[in-house]
Amino acid sequence: MSSDSRDQPVVVVGAGPVGMTTALALHARNVPVTILEAEPEDRDRSGSRAIYVHGSTLRTLERVHPGLGMDLVDEGMVWPTRRTCWRGKEVFSRTYDSPGGYGDIPHFTSVPQVRTEAYMHEALDDCGIEIHWESEVETVDADGDGVRVETTDGRAWETEYLVGADGGGSTVRNEIGATFDGDESANSFIVADVEEIDGEGYPNERLFHYDHPEVGGRNVLLVPFTGGWRLDIQCLPDDDPEELCSDENMRAIIRTVLGEAYEDNLTWISTYKFLQVHADSFVDDHRRVLLAGEAAHLLAPFGARGMNSGIADADEAASAIAVANRARSDAVARDEIELFAARRERAAQYNIDAAGQALEYLQGDDPKTVLRKEAAASLADHFEVAGEYLDDAPYGPHGAPPIVSTGNY
Repeated sequence: MSSDSRDQPVVVVGAGPVGMTTALALHARNVPVTILEAEPEDRDRSGSRAIYVHGSTLRTLERVHPGLGMDLVDEGMVWPTRRTCWRGKEVFSRTYDSPGGYGDIPHFTSVPQVRTEAYMHEALDDCGIEIHWESEVETVDADGDGVRVETTDGRAWETEYLVGADGGGSTVRNEIGATFDGDESANSFIVADVEEIDGEGYPNERLFHYDHPEVGGRNVLLVPFTGGWRLDIQCLPDDDPEELCSDENMRAIIRTVLGEAYEDNLTWISTYKFLQVHADSFVDDHRRVLLAGEAAHLLAPFGARGMNSGIADADEAASAIAVANRARSDAVARDEIELFAARRERAAQYNIDAAGQALEYLQGDDPKTVLRKEAAASLADHFEVAGEYLDDAPYGPHGAPPIVSTGNY
């Protein structure tokens, strides 16, 4: 190991949206920071991934770096129509005159994650925050005085505080001895991006199909974003996801859901099962290492709680570190870090429960849920509230975690 050692008040591990937000939030609080990223600068960031950015997240980004939230608002889109079909029949449709609300920051924006990250990179450059690419963390050693981080490129970093935002396979989490606990979805899911066509294409609406009769009775979700469409398909229990992802099958599904004009426009596809897990602790024993985003929790995407909750983690981690860094008492510093952990652990559990409720609703066999859905479908022609229930239920509850917070997640 090289003797090359660098001092930095705070080191963030991971240059995804959560890690970059953490760095920007620390800079906004006048705390110097640097970022370590295991992958190279030209890494592949294909796929739309986290497209739904909540209004609370936009406000957080605008607050920590003025102009960043508005960049995403200008880049993204707000779709005006929600529509739901039950086994091929429309049971709910609503178009809003002002779907984003009436303020400068809309309720949400729909934008590919790669564009979100591009604007974050510009913000980091504006602030003079450096990303050290190809700097994979190898070891993390913390004590009451700080943290020493060694990377595979032969460098060592001495820091007061470390934030692990290095994703679901987090080395930082493993190094502090925190463990993941939770469940995996029973069904597999397919997520695909379909490029928009020039001219008049499919209408900008969020469309959910229960048991789509022309897609083998599978649940199908279609969501527009700037430049294309997100297509989510819930596999049946006996499906082979890889077979379903064949070019022939995907062309047929896209042709059915979006129309023949789109069948050649598939740009990205992924298959996976959703994990519902969280770390048993979001901080180390010495209260010097904090976990944020997918390093701390993984959850099903219903309600778009993943990146949005991770950005809330990032902002609160930066706030706790900023106070702890100035504290004259070690006890006060520890208390700030513990308060971060208590708040975000509770928020993570709430979000996992909320996403799990939606997941169980979609794939579960609970007789009461099945009966409730079928009854709502039969009544939708006569009672709008029945159709609205079917439209809304797949995304879980709308409430915020039962804690004081500057955002919803």
